[in-house]
Amino acid sequence: MKVPFSYLERQFAVSGPGESPTLTDTIFEDLKRFVVSGDFTLGKSLVEFERKFAAHEGAKHALGVNSGTDALFLSLKGLGVGPGDEVITCAETFIATAGSIAQSGATPVFVDVNDEFTIDADRIEAAITPKTKAIMPVWFTGNAPDMDRILEIANAKGLKVIEDSCCAIDGAYKNRKAGSIGDAGGFSFHPLKNLNVWSDGGMITTNSDELAAKIALLRNHGFKSRDEVEIFGYNSRMDTFQAVVALRMIDDVAAVTDRRIAAARRYDDALRDLEGLIDIPRRSAHIRHVYHLYMLRVKDRDGLLRHLQENGVEAKIHYPIPLPYQKACAHLGCKKGDFPKTERDCDSIVTLPSHAYLTEDEISYAIETLRGFYGK
Repeated sequence: MKVPFSYLERQFAVSGPGESPTLTDTIFEDLKRFVVSGDFTLGKSLVEFERKFAAHEGAKHALGVNSGTDALFLSLKGLGVGPGDEVITCAETFIATAGSIAQSGATPVFVDVNDEFTIDADRIEAAITPKTKAIMPVWFTGNAPDMDRILEIANAKGLKVIEDSCCAIDGAYKNRKAGSIGDAGGFSFHPLKNLNVWSDGGMITTNSDELAAKIALLRNHGFKSRDEVEIFGYNSRMDTFQAVVALRMIDDVAAVTDRRIAAARRYDDALRDLEGLIDIPRRSAHIRHVYHLYMLRVKDRDGLLRHLQENGVEAKIHYPIPLPYQKACAHLGCKKGDFPKTERDCDSIVTLPSHAYLTEDEISYAIETLRGFYGK
């Protein structure tokens, strides 16, 4: 049996002759109507999607941009972060987190993670210097960082908070949605997110009228009107084409996320007795963890990974090299031993297929294959 990591072939299947229309068939019809409208740039469908996304994530404003990376970058620029500034973020994350900070002209300052793969809030204060301008906590794997503690530190030190919520659409911390807690939140609609489009897309959320107005300028060359340029900006508009696709997805995002959570819980329940072989992170009742990635720390990770893949379970590693030790970050002067939990994770993490389109049999097979590696 094959247990696929990607679900795109299933999600976007096209109906055959005599079959009922699929989601893809419906989107094609939407796109036909959209194309003849010629409403391509900052169009009505994008405005509608922004309104629905803001309401879904509990934010006052949502602004569509080109990607999740641009969502983080433009949030930083909108908040005045630039050359000479430092931004604190976590050592265990995708390159786009630190990349957006570097792109803004600021310097990323890494902090180690806790056992739940999110930034260790108790280590943030020690990383603050007179150059620190902001904190960028990451909802890594779809799990929430300790936002109460982070905001407490930020407020005391006069720092901005940009939530890297790219993995956490529909996630929540103490009934507050991802991206609605800090000064701004950045989201990604990459194809493997739980609200996805047919290429790249991103969104910035904020409750600040001033920041929303600034980002509206920044994403569109600084245009105040068709003929007036107020500031130098960028070309980072979300394509209205992608908004047409997203409008078909957003009403189902909670149900899709619930199925991801259900798959993750099946894994948790079936593997919890393998203590000493598998380390399942603590699950907090006050967090809606959306499981963009279902990651475990495991014994003999490389052997397990080979076993799973050879038996059709498309497991992966996120990520084998600690971000602070990548060549791109060499100028930051980080050295082995600076981030012990991140190093431990990079040596022991495996990511299992866990998404809304897996069958019960596929999940059972993945569990049996994993347990079989350990003779269980």
